[in-house]
Amino acid sequence: MADEILGAPELPKAERMKVQRHEMPVQNPLARIRNFFEVALGYSAETAIEEAQRCLQCANPPCVKGCPVGIDIPAFVDLIRKADFEGSLAKIKETNTLPAICGRVCPQEEQCEIVCVMAKKYKPVAIGRLERFVADWERDRGLVSTPELAPPSAHKVAVVGSGPAGLACAAELARFGHKVTIFEALHKPGGVLVYGIPEFRLPKAIVTFEIQNLARMGVELRGNFVIGRTATVHELLNGYDYDAVFLGTGAGLPYFLGIPGENYIGVLSANEFLTRVNLMKAYDFPRSDTPVRTGRRVAVVGSGNVAMDCLRTAKRLGAEEVICVYRRTRNESPARREELEHAEEEAIDFRWLSAPLAIFGNEEGFVTGMRIQRMELGEPDASGRRRPVPIPGSEYEIAIDTAVIAIGQGPNPLATKSTPGLELNRHGNIVVDERTLMTSIPGVFAGGDIVTGAATVILAMGAGKQAALGIHDWLARLARGEVIKPQLA
Repeated sequence: MADEILGAPELPKAERMKVQRHEMPVQNPLARIRNFFEVALGYSAETAIEEAQRCLQCANPPCVKGCPVGIDIPAFVDLIRKADFEGSLAKIKETNTLPAICGRVCPQEEQCEIVCVMAKKYKPVAIGRLERFVADWERDRGLVSTPELAPPSAHKVAVVGSGPAGLACAAELARFGHKVTIFEALHKPGGVLVYGIPEFRLPKAIVTFEIQNLARMGVELRGNFVIGRTATVHELLNGYDYDAVFLGTGAGLPYFLGIPGENYIGVLSANEFLTRVNLMKAYDFPRSDTPVRTGRRVAVVGSGNVAMDCLRTAKRLGAEEVICVYRRTRNESPARREELEHAEEEAIDFRWLSAPLAIFGNEEGFVTGMRIQRMELGEPDASGRRRPVPIPGSEYEIAIDTAVIAIGQGPNPLATKSTPGLELNRHGNIVVDERTLMTSIPGVFAGGDIVTGAATVILAMGAGKQAALGIHDWLARLARGEVIKPQLA
């Protein structure tokens, strides 16, 4: 039963194509810039059922191939059409244990929805919004569902990092019956889901709920445990007697511009800015212990999803002027279109074709301004985007109180540098076998941003699932005596 809500009839294909895609209801921009409540409000049951009617139920669905974790999208969507929300969620959880998170932050428009057959002539089925709907339906009713688990095995696996890759890997290994412990350096699990993504885009109560489901599956979570300090990878395999280790430590080392003035007070990396606000609740200072400084004018350098989060967060913290400084145009912005549009609705001042040259400060060491160079687009570079070229004599200055640098991040070297024998590439990312995701150390696997560089939540989850399969095979070979764990020197 779905609260006496009736499903919809199965329409002929021609009729399904006439049903218009249902837009997501959102908070009014003038209201939401004054709060940290979620912007997107979610579908009602009736809206979700109507949207589900649009699915053509393709015999060879391309949307499934476009999903990094391989969700049976036509099946879960059709169950929504029938108002079998519980069954729909169970179908999703066969391959994805974090549906409420993925339904909110995954770029479906670049993955499953972009290849939806409906998108050839019409708008694609709102797959992500439907995934979010059934996950929220479960949580709103206080229901709990976990996937079926295999009988307990005799193996123990250590998962390092509780971000998307680590959570997905742990869930899959638990389904195989293995005993899993997640080691997290911070005091709260969730990785980038809790320290990086703002409350107005991903409420932390949702992350907590999804992680609690892992605990119900038997996964142990240990916080304040820093690999490379508290223990090394080799010690996990030997002193702690784990049979395999998965490294999902992400990309938490911020990049800076290398321009004059980056050492002034008020210049923050996106990581520090968002961690202070999201994890340490600086938006609730002084009731929380951690302050954050914005002042009247904030400039954010960059135009990816992290930059959008910083811009919109600064607005909610009370900054009167929030400026996005980006060296290319809107068309080249790597942010999700939805996040970019939300930022535009919130009156963010976008300075396209602009590159910072220097940051100024006063005698007390505080930021006071930024010099900006106007750019134009030249020939495409290695990324395929047109290269920004400076326009001579076009420099200008703006007054600012805070500068946030959001131009990307790389792998944190703490775990990798403390692991002898671990092969890295020239960027410091871990080198893995493409199929199993095993590293150069037998029994040690890795996936997510620590391997690929900064990417999306769902791609990291896909890597976690793939690594879990590799680990499961390794444990079977270990049990048969075909392989052995490396020993401490």
